[in-house]
Amino acid sequence: MTDVIARCQTIARGRSRRVVLPESTEPRVLKAADRLHRNGIAEIVLIGAAADVGSAARQVGISVDGFTILDPAHSDYREAFATAYANGPRRTDLKIARRLLRRPLFFGGMAVSQQIADCLVAGTVNPTSRVIEAGQMTIGLATDIHTPSSYFLMVVPNFDGQMERAFVYADCAVNIEPDAGQLADIAIASAASASKLLEEPIRVAMLSFSTTGSAQHRNIDKVTEAVAIANQRAPEIAIDGEFQVDSALIQRVARHKVNRESKVAGQANVLIFPSLEAGNIAYKLTQYMANARAIGPFLQGFAKPVSDLSRGATVEDIVATVTIAVTQAD
Repeated sequence: MTDVIARCQTIARGRSRRVVLPESTEPRVLKAADRLHRNGIAEIVLIGAAADVGSAARQVGISVDGFTILDPAHSDYREAFATAYANGPRRTDLKIARRLLRRPLFFGGMAVSQQIADCLVAGTVNPTSRVIEAGQMTIGLATDIHTPSSYFLMVVPNFDGQMERAFVYADCAVNIEPDAGQLADIAIASAASASKLLEEPIRVAMLSFSTTGSAQHRNIDKVTEAVAIANQRAPEIAIDGEFQVDSALIQRVARHKVNRESKVAGQANVLIFPSLEAGNIAYKLTQYMANARAIGPFLQGFAKPVSDLSRGATVEDIVATVTIAVTQAD
């Protein structure tokens, strides 16, 4: 177990946060819920009919004693959630709200929105797009953030001859071709995510195939514009670029390539990729060629933590994701 996960588990055990798991009959989710509950990492809220959840739990040999089970069809919260949704920012008909909240993802999102729970984790059954949709429509985005995005926590052993290092990579799962404003959103949201995970100053590098003007192209212009927008919106965060990845990570390279003062160059711990293509390739290369652990993807930019899971997620992956989500819940 990595130091960052161990630290998050220690933090989580002292918080008694509640996690909503809408995919309540999935065997991996139930096994992870049992482990999380027994280890005191999170209080468990499952969405579904109690009989169905109980039957699924017995099949994997666990007890749901100590879990909260909310049935969208019969829960005491059903009408309150529907009314809150109907009267919320989307201003919809109450009948439409009731129908929408029959879906476990949306009912779970309203449980977080209405402070019955602190965070939502899903994705073993539902695709990322559905998890994002439910999060946006129930929990909503954070103040001044207009773009939901994702990040991976990458734990790299023996980085550059040093001890284990942890990095945040974004966006590797959601936005295919973000424009400059969306890249700025991703950078700011990633800095907020990293600040709750990494015990070091947050330094955000905006990546490209150029370092501070070494090449000219409209794709580079997008990144430099994103840097300017992010610095204007969040001057308190160390965000810089455009950098090639070696200039962002390695100080001896940055000394040769970066032709100005920078608080980020050579010491970045948050890497913002210019496209989903670049980010997805990079995290998988790091995972398999550097024998790194890729934890996530986590969604970010929401008013409260919403985390996505790969549909191939293992029990260990679900436990790690919930642990980090709980850590990020205020």
